[in-house]
Amino acid sequence: MSTPFIPKRPVVTAYPKMPQAFAEAEAMSLYLKGKGIEAPHGSLYDENLRKRVRAGEFDLLIVAGGDGSVLRAGHLCAPSRVPILGVNLGRIGFLIQVDRGEWREYFDKLLDGEAWIENRMMLHSDHVRAGEKVGSWDALNEVVVGRGQNLRPVRLTATVDGRQLTSYVADGLIASTPTGSTAYALAAGGPILPPELRNILLVPIAPHLSVDRAVVLSEGSMVSILVKGENAVLSIDGQPSIVLMEDDHVDIRAAEVTAQFVRFGDPGYFYRNLTAHMNENSLGLPR
Repeated sequence: MSTPFIPKRPVVTAYPKMPQAFAEAEAMSLYLKGKGIEAPHGSLYDENLRKRVRAGEFDLLIVAGGDGSVLRAGHLCAPSRVPILGVNLGRIGFLIQVDRGEWREYFDKLLDGEAWIENRMMLHSDHVRAGEKVGSWDALNEVVVGRGQNLRPVRLTATVDGRQLTSYVADGLIASTPTGSTAYALAAGGPILPPELRNILLVPIAPHLSVDRAVVLSEGSMVSILVKGENAVLSIDGQPSIVLMEDDHVDIRAAEVTAQFVRFGDPGYFYRNLTAHMNENSLGLPR
C-alpha cells in the first residue's frame, strides 16, 4: 500500500447521461466546502473543466456515474496523473469502491488520510496501414479488433514480440489490461487478473476452428494484430469503431501513462468487490 493520499484541490464531475448524477455532484461539492475545501463541480464533458484537469489544476477528480464514466475519466486524467475517485450510480461498478449512499463516510476517510493511490496499467495502440501510422490511442480496459457490419468472422494473425503466436478465424480478438479482464474479456470467457499486474491478456471472441483459449503475455511484451481480409473494425474501450482494411495491423503494448485510482482499506478490496459482483449475478439480482 502506498503513502496516504489527502487531496487539496479536488473537482467533482457528473456523467451527463445520468440526471441524478448532477444532484449528487453538487451535494458532494457542498459537503467538501463544509469541510473547508473548495471543489468546483460540473459535467464530465464540460470542456472548461477538462482543460483545467489537463493543465494540472486539480489533484483529484471525483466522478459520479458508473464504470463507463470512470473509463472516460481515466482517459482524461491519466496523462496529467490526476487520481480518480468514483462514486457508483450505475449497476455493476467493478472499477468503483464507493457506492452512492456511502460517499460522505468515504470522503471523511479521505480527508483523514485513510486513502491510498492504486496505479493501473493502460494499453497504447497504434493503427498502421502500409507502413504509416494512421492513429494512436490509450485504453484502460481493452483494444478489440473485431468483425464489422457483416456477420461473417474475421481472419487475424497475432504476433508477439516479432514472433507469430497464432491465427484466428473469429468474431474478434481482445487485447485486455488486467483492469479489462473483468469487462469484455470476462464476457468472452477470459480469466480474471489482479489489477496490479502489467500483463496483456489476449482473448478470442467466438473462435471458429481456431485457438479458443486466452493467453497471458509476459510483462513488457508487444502484440501486433494483422488483419487478413475485409470486414474488420478497431474499437478502443468500447468507443465508436474504426474501419480496418486488409493488411492493416494494430500494435499494442503497455502505455507509458497509468490510470490512478483512490482506494480505501487493504488491497484485498478487489477480491471482496469481485465476490460481491459475482454472487449478485449468480443470484439473478438486478444489475
